[in-house]
Amino acid sequence: MALQNTVAVGGSPSADFGGSIKGVSLWKDAWRRLSKNKMAMFGLVMVALYAVVSLSAPILPIPSYKDQIIDHQYLPPSITKTAGELMYERQEYLLVAYAEKENRELTESEREQLAELRRRIETETMTIDGKEVKIHDRRYILGTDSLGRDLLARIIYGGQVSIAIGLIGTITSVLIGIILGALAGYLGGKVDYIIMRIVDIMYGLPYMMLVIIFMAMFGRSILNLFLALAIVSWLTVARVVRGQIISLKNSEFIEAARSIGASTSRIVFRHLVPNTLGVIVVFSTLRIPTFIMLEAFLSFLGLGVQAPFASWGSLVGDGVDGMNLYPWRLFFPALAMVLFLFSMNFLGDGLRDALDPQSKNRL
Repeated sequence: MALQNTVAVGGSPSADFGGSIKGVSLWKDAWRRLSKNKMAMFGLVMVALYAVVSLSAPILPIPSYKDQIIDHQYLPPSITKTAGELMYERQEYLLVAYAEKENRELTESEREQLAELRRRIETETMTIDGKEVKIHDRRYILGTDSLGRDLLARIIYGGQVSIAIGLIGTITSVLIGIILGALAGYLGGKVDYIIMRIVDIMYGLPYMMLVIIFMAMFGRSILNLFLALAIVSWLTVARVVRGQIISLKNSEFIEAARSIGASTSRIVFRHLVPNTLGVIVVFSTLRIPTFIMLEAFLSFLGLGVQAPFASWGSLVGDGVDGMNLYPWRLFFPALAMVLFLFSMNFLGDGLRDALDPQSKNRL
């Protein structure tokens, strides 16, 4: 009787009532723990928002990032005032300040100049994309740059370039690192020795110097920028994947695959690599901000994205010039980039905790 009570107490409720126990997959369990991490979910929401806004840029009610209106250069941010009103206020301020400096009132010619400016603001039109519009009725929420281009539009379109650089650079480097790291870890011997010695040699070379030399030799284009950033950034991925493969290649499920005659490629890419995806996903989310920062650094050197295209890095580099007089040119692009980088880091840290088996009891 005592034994029966012990079994009843120790048995699972579902088994006692005839129910079935459902297992939870790694990814479902990881999502459950990730959803409890508020900072990681904030990062996920922000990254998704950035992606949606960047992809929908062509249909958003914003001007083209290439539209140049010299009369609108260096206009400050404003939600309520049109470009024409800001132009008039700026011109009036300059004339009044000049008159006060000379201790006099505005002359008749200066008043006529202001009246002419007002008439031009009210009537001047421009043909854009086949449509004639009153150009001075525009509102620049984040201000304009030195060529009168809408800073908000350039930040949104610049987000497309910066995020693409982060994604393409990460995907390319991860693919190269997975293939070489998996082969080195599983095959071992001479293959492992050759691949790892290549990695060691490339680690000893100055990374940014190689990128700069590549850009100088093959030209400053977006495609070359992608290749330059990805061509030497796979080294860490290869080492991480190699370590994971070495720790898994003598596992029981790999021995079972060998015993039934599975080929080397099947064992590596169907059994070993999928079991390292958790580490790879976490590493990838942390590499995206790194690529964006590298592109920003190259933009400061004049080797980044070239006009008429823009990225957050190039916008920040342009905003440094005249930052005391026109601080919005530096503040808003820097804010957009920093917020995205923080979001990616929060998401990466959350994924690391969610996919770490040792952290199950902490979330």
